[in-house]
Order: sequence, then C-alpha cells, then structure tokens
Amino acid sequence: MAVRLGDLAPDFQAETTEGRISFHQWLGAGWGVLFSHPADFTPVCTTELGAVAKLRSEFDKRNVKVVALSTDSVTSHSQWIGDINETQKTQVNFPIIADPDFNVSNLYDMIHPQVSDKFTVRSVFVIGPDKKVKLTITYPASTGRNFDEILRVIDSLQLTAKYSVATPANWKHGEDVIITSAVKDEDVATKFPKGHNRIKPYLRTTPQPNL
Repeated sequence: MAVRLGDLAPDFQAETTEGRISFHQWLGAGWGVLFSHPADFTPVCTTELGAVAKLRSEFDKRNVKVVALSTDSVTSHSQWIGDINETQKTQVNFPIIADPDFNVSNLYDMIHPQVSDKFTVRSVFVIGPDKKVKLTITYPASTGRNFDEILRVIDSLQLTAKYSVATPANWKHGEDVIITSAVKDEDVATKFPKGHNRIKPYLRTTPQPNL
C-alpha cells in the first residue's frame, strides 16, 4: 500500500552502518528525511550520498536527521562509503539502512514492478515531528536528486507548520509568503504586524514572519 502525504510514517527496526535503529525512536522529536537507493556502487547515488554528507550542517540547523537506504548489506554499504568518501571528497556522516529482505522497501512502497521487482526506486520521504509524512518525491534512475530543493521544501514545511501562511512558486527562505485564506482580512494586521500586500482578495502577501 502506498505511503501518502499525512500518513503515519511506518515504524521499523533495521541494521544500519551506525548500528541497529528503531526508526521512530531514532527520529526523536525532530524532523527526518529517508531516501532510498536501488543498490550499492551505483553512480548517481554515489554523488547523492556525497551531496547529503556535505549538507549535513544545513540539515542539523533545521533539526532534521537524514538516513539513506539500500537493499544491500551493511558490509557492502561500508565498502561503498569508502568509494563515496574518496570520489566525492567528503565523509559520509549519517546512517545507511541495510534492507536485503526488502522489509523497509515494502513498508514504504519503494518497489515498483514497472521499474524493477528487485530494487528500490529512488524515493524521498520528509517526516515531521508528529511522525507523519510531509513530502514524497520519486525520481527516475537517470536524474540525481536536488537536495537544495529538499532543504527549500523543509524550510517551507517548518514555516507553514507554525504560521498561517503558504509559500509561493520558487520561494526561498527570507522571501515574502502568502497569507492563507483561513485568515480573515480583519485579523491580518494582528497576525502579521510586519504588514501585508493585498494583491487580490484571495492573494495577500507578507514578509516571512519568523525573521
């Protein structure tokens, strides 16, 4: 069964390159990113794991834990990490889940028969502190994931979870946001003391409220 937005992220126990974890317990009270790979020693995924390692401090600033998954063994993962560190000029600094029995892959519906009945597709799940799925993205094998975009979405998710706002197309941290329709015109000034711009009755913008 597919994992959809708003669903409780399935819990599991698994071996990783940093020891055995119980997923929900490992996440704690913060946010999480789970991203999957079809197999170890694959070229695009090697660059992706290196990119995430280099962005670790950005995830930390947002109180986000990252964990990767591949269906090979911990031993294979450890050997692959050596290649990643060497070729991407970094140090992998987050766990990689071993899923040789496809237990986690099946929980998260990562096996797509139209693509392969043996390997996980390259999916991303962003999970909130309530352990619910806030974002899902699945990429084709030929296209590397854009982790700057995933950080951008996390910024939006964390902002909109606390304020009655939405973020417009191509929004980046620090830019104006949209006041949601749930906020009545007469309440805007109180809720958003930095001011607002009423472009249309349904389109009202305000400076990012948490800056």
